[in-house]
Amino acid sequence: MKIVFCCTDTRPEPWLDGLRAALPEADLSVWQAGVATEPADYAIVWAPPQAFIDAQPRLKALFNIGAGVDALLRLNLPDGLKVVRLDDAGMAVQMAEYVCHAVIRHFREFDLYQQAQARGEWAFRKPRHREDFAVGVMGLGVLGSRVAQALRGFDFPVNGWSRNPKVLDGVQTFHGMGEGLHAFLSASRVLVNLLPLTPETRDILGRDTLGRLRPGGYVINVARGAHLVEEDLLALLDSGHLAGATLDVFRTEPLPTTHPFWTHPRVTVTPHTSARTLRDESIAQIARKIRALERGEPIAGVVDRARGY
Repeated sequence: MKIVFCCTDTRPEPWLDGLRAALPEADLSVWQAGVATEPADYAIVWAPPQAFIDAQPRLKALFNIGAGVDALLRLNLPDGLKVVRLDDAGMAVQMAEYVCHAVIRHFREFDLYQQAQARGEWAFRKPRHREDFAVGVMGLGVLGSRVAQALRGFDFPVNGWSRNPKVLDGVQTFHGMGEGLHAFLSASRVLVNLLPLTPETRDILGRDTLGRLRPGGYVINVARGAHLVEEDLLALLDSGHLAGATLDVFRTEPLPTTHPFWTHPRVTVTPHTSARTLRDESIAQIARKIRALERGEPIAGVVDRARGY
């Protein structure tokens, strides 16, 4: 069994050490552009170039070490090649931490207390009513479901939206584009985006959708930068319809130093760090799945290319 590693901006040595321990029977190699590599059975990748795919005609499966597979699906992939995403690998709890922190920081107005500290002011703010801050979670997969349940722990009303019908304990769910999406947005004041990036969801966070949130709405984007129409968000913030935004993902990363998000008083920026891949958990999951495939068994996390996730 041959496995090739091709992950841009990732040191291969720690991954190779872990993979050797988890799969001692495997022959491991690292792909390098312009260097001939023996064809492999499986590949562990993050943002591989098309040249890598073209040089690996024997692959049975691509294992993506991040949650999003949109970059992979833009490549010309052979028919029958399985694209496998991580089920969780420690990302769900990180995402729940991040989103709950962002929601609570906004709800409790901790950003305004921080500003008051800078001015040396000792001043209380009037408590807000939790029932007025319904949180809408877009995308109810592994990460979205974990986030929705975590928010319920703080007694926020939680709405959930997905393309197809889903049932989630304690969460009011909506589905489908059109009326289903509009009803979900109108019922929510805080919007959390955890959707996969597909042609259908690209630019989904624009003036029409964000404008349907309750007045004083708040946006948290932890999915992909291409979901958000940045100019529309800025216009709705400046008009006062939206109270603020926490953004972890952007159309251009790193975010250019001249981008208005850096200095906008109602925008909080983090550097795509809401949920990082945990290497040890990922290696253990990938090893289990490779062994299952070698035995001819089905595995979870195989991407439906037509749907994009």
